[in-house]
Amino acid sequence: MHDKTVIVFAGGEMAPLKRPLPEFDLVIAADSGLDHATAAGVAVDLLVGDLDSVSDDALTAAREAGVGIEEHPPDKDATDLELALAAAVRHGAAHIVVLGGGGGRIDHLLANAMLLASPAWSEIDVEWHVDSAHILAIRSEATLTGRAGDLLTLLAIGEPADGVTTEGLAYELTDEVLLASSTRGVSNTFTGTAARVRVRTGILLAIHVLGD
Repeated sequence: MHDKTVIVFAGGEMAPLKRPLPEFDLVIAADSGLDHATAAGVAVDLLVGDLDSVSDDALTAAREAGVGIEEHPPDKDATDLELALAAAVRHGAAHIVVLGGGGGRIDHLLANAMLLASPAWSEIDVEWHVDSAHILAIRSEATLTGRAGDLLTLLAIGEPADGVTTEGLAYELTDEVLLASSTRGVSNTFTGTAARVRVRTGILLAIHVLGD
């Protein structure tokens, strides 16, 4: 049964959170995400990955605390974050909040953003808080909360997004098509405290840059 809220700490860099965490049922760390969880004072239930970047101290403490460890070989076909998301699904996640994963390699950053649109979790609400941004894949509709002047970018992933309609943005879209190769949806702005986005077919990656 998929009814749990799962926090996933990714590796890479982690900026201070700009919003409080939701109530959660399970915490998973993707490799060095364990160090971020430890620094945040959040107990981890499961550690996933090839364990090539987690610190020795954090790994030793996790073993001593009896944290579940799902270790994978270094030569694998998925990133540690993808493996952690898959583990969250197996543990009954309905809502996954990913924290961290910023900085470092640009290929990892892009791959992690694309990962949100994977069909593997098309029935699950997955969001990513990275650096100063809140990112999510929209397959039907979503309401994002923020402040007037916040930036919101909408990018079609994989194929055109048809029937895109927005409310609460400076440049409104009404039953529009956004092409996967287009930058038309870049740098829109909130006009108030909420923006609503709907899409009839396709997937939109929504990138909300949070204000200070």
